[in-house]
Amino acid sequence: MLGPLWARGCGLLLEAAGRALSLSHARDTVVVERWWKVPLSKEGRPPRARHRRYRVYRLVEDGKHLPRGELELILTRAVEGLGRRGDIVSVKKSLGRNRLLPQGLAVYASPENRRLFEEEKQNQEGQMEAIQTQSGERTLQFLRSCRLEVGMKNNVSWELNADIVARNFLKNLRVSVPPHALKLPDEPITRWGEYWCDVTVNGMDTVRVPMDVVEFMRPRTKRRRHWQAQQAALLAARREELL
Repeated sequence: MLGPLWARGCGLLLEAAGRALSLSHARDTVVVERWWKVPLSKEGRPPRARHRRYRVYRLVEDGKHLPRGELELILTRAVEGLGRRGDIVSVKKSLGRNRLLPQGLAVYASPENRRLFEEEKQNQEGQMEAIQTQSGERTLQFLRSCRLEVGMKNNVSWELNADIVARNFLKNLRVSVPPHALKLPDEPITRWGEYWCDVTVNGMDTVRVPMDVVEFMRPRTKRRRHWQAQQAALLAARREELL
């Protein structure tokens, strides 16, 4: 008996080796096979498949009349709350068609795409792919909405460095940033003003945080301490919203 015949529309679904990721969905795919085995013909003679009984097929799989449920996709990048690259997920059609597919975060779980990702996993066997963790993604999202304030004294000469900025990240934003993950402008910072600093999370993704270098004000009054407590509460509430 011949192998399954993939009929789609009026043509056959052919799979080419080494093909790129397929961005189309294999809709209305029907798999059939011959009911009667076609006997082999003698050498030099035409095939013996002209009899009408050899045009009788048995249904193997009907993808045309399946119930329309969720959309099955393969992630091409790590997506928070769904999975990492190569994972097969079932999502709502609105999420898949309006966000994941247009932004290139996923492709349809077609047979070609499944085979390509399986080959990729086999080639990378024993090696860990560098993928940002979920806590790292949340940290990046939080830092994109922050602005750092660094207070420096006015009675001594000073130059801002990564150690001072790291301490202010922990003090003002409650984010622990190691000094080696910080990058400051090439020109030395020796006066007050508006600057920036780059923060690299887990050695992969980098986000630029605006930074204000201002005069250091020692909290001598209750009003100043009350204001600092309010700022800390606002930052904590913002982090909870992002989480």
